[in-house]
Amino acid sequence: MAGDGRPRVGMLAPMQCELQPIVRRLALEGEGSRYDGRTSGGVEVVALLTNIGMANGAKAARRMLEWGVDHVIVVGIAGGVDTEALTIGDVIVPEVVIGRAMERSFRPTFLGDIVPRGTLSCGDDFITDPAALALMATDGVIAVDMETAAVAEVCEDARVPWSVFRGISDFAGGGLVDDALFALTNPDGTADRSALARYLEENPDRLAILQRLASDTENATEAAAAAAIAACAAL
Repeated sequence: MAGDGRPRVGMLAPMQCELQPIVRRLALEGEGSRYDGRTSGGVEVVALLTNIGMANGAKAARRMLEWGVDHVIVVGIAGGVDTEALTIGDVIVPEVVIGRAMERSFRPTFLGDIVPRGTLSCGDDFITDPAALALMATDGVIAVDMETAAVAEVCEDARVPWSVFRGISDFAGGGLVDDALFALTNPDGTADRSALARYLEENPDRLAILQRLASDTENATEAAAAAAIAACAAL
């Protein structure tokens, strides 16, 4: 709890492109992976870069709790599974979060005005197979990511409330992101520039796809950041 009695919120963003909209919108101060400041309503915010993956998400959540935050919010992007109800840039607030390798499910604390629905499925495995995604959809999965369930586990074991806001940047089975493209990404979500240059030299037809993905990702990260910041008013 902050000195004025207001809650202290920790915002976890797996990638730099997800962290920077939070930093810019709140004019947070810091460097490297941690930034601090307040919302316009006076809620103290600590924003932290987690890096991609379940282990990194859990590590960052534990670190955030050591700093004494009262509520953790995961902010970032997700791959859509529900192609009928979702569009690029939509922000999802799931009713349930599952870790595919954890055999455990979690329920976030709902904040803000977005109506929660569906299941967010999380894991380190990169799922693009249409048949596998269709099977997940029959179980109520609307999107996938690589960190939220790990954060949820740490928070729930510590009895600290948590929430999640994920913007849809692409559809998991849409073919925009594949294993080869994902391999060009550094742990903080930035591109490995030399590997990307080689990739485009070998696959020049993919440039337009990368440009579209960059634009869609920017829209999704901005929407998720805006939703998470607005939700702080409910604390």
